[in-house]
Amino acid sequence: MTVKPIAVFQHTEVGAPGTVVPILQSLGREVQVVRIVDGEPVPDDASAFGGLVFMGGYMSANDPLPWIAQELALIRAAAAQGIPVAGHCLGSQLVARALGGSVHTHARPEIGWNDIVTDDHALARDWWGDAAGQAIETFQWHGDTFTPPPGAVCIATGVHCAAQAYVADDRHLLVQSHLEMTPALVALSLERNGAQLLRQHAAGNPAVASMVETQRDVPARTVRMTGHLQRLYARWCARAA
Repeated sequence: MTVKPIAVFQHTEVGAPGTVVPILQSLGREVQVVRIVDGEPVPDDASAFGGLVFMGGYMSANDPLPWIAQELALIRAAAAQGIPVAGHCLGSQLVARALGGSVHTHARPEIGWNDIVTDDHALARDWWGDAAGQAIETFQWHGDTFTPPPGAVCIATGVHCAAQAYVADDRHLLVQSHLEMTPALVALSLERNGAQLLRQHAAGNPAVASMVETQRDVPARTVRMTGHLQRLYARWCARAA
């Protein structure tokens, strides 16, 4: 049986796939990066892929951009065919909206290193493994949040933003935080958007870490996130064609 490639959709330069591509490759999957950021078209045939992964971006999942409407349609087509989809940050919001949830502005931006708490029910243990029922540190940078699709099961929550990770049909993965970050991507995020972090932190936003804290111990922190993401994608890939 031919193993189909996984399509990974990159919407912005800062929203690069990070560790997603090497993780998928380590799991034996061919990866095709669809560079929306460079004007590449959204594929119109979900069945050409074993799974679809949608990365982050500064735009809203509600924006009237042609490629957003096309990605929403592609997600719905994939779900109808049993093809697993996954989303990170904006990607999670796109998946939520496509499958019947909604996206809205959060009470406050969440930026920098914040803990999320993984659930400890049977499905969460299947996805998180030994990390189920624990607080894990993740990198955040978002102003929107999502209401999950009907029937989606929560597998992680956050203090500053409740909707952190959901699974739909034990197949589709929605992750609000940026588990895919590398040290280089953290540095690029701060280079391009650090002024927002500084403004929000100075204004007393409790969901925003200081610049010093955000830059502390980045290599070790991203390595820990990579381990968690490897586990999530191992289960996700088991559902991919």
